[in-house]
Amino acid sequence: MISKNVRLNPLQLKTLTLIQEVARHPIFSEPEDSSGAIAIRMLPDPHGNHFHIGSRVVMSKDASGLRNEAVLRVLERKGMVELRPGGVLVLTAAGRKVETGLRDKILHGSDH
Repeated sequence: MISKNVRLNPLQLKTLTLIQEVARHPIFSEPEDSSGAIAIRMLPDPHGNHFHIGSRVVMSKDASGLRNEAVLRVLERKGMVELRPGGVLVLTAAGRKVETGLRDKILHGSDH
């Protein structure tokens, strides 16, 4: 169920869901500070029509917002992420708390 006070379009919701998942994996992220923010060190690279986040598979078509500055700026204005110099992306504590309702819809179990 989507958090009621969050007004995001479908692409923004998918993007936030994927950022939340990337933030769960230490290979891609690290805690920023005691506020609960998490710095994303790198984003997974697609191969073919998908990419992996841990044991989960994401179809590339569901991830078009990850490298879309306009989508990230909306999430920043809403306080869910911070965009820092050098391309550093930070998932804020507020962004971590949002329930998008999409995790099980766009993150699939891995078969390899």
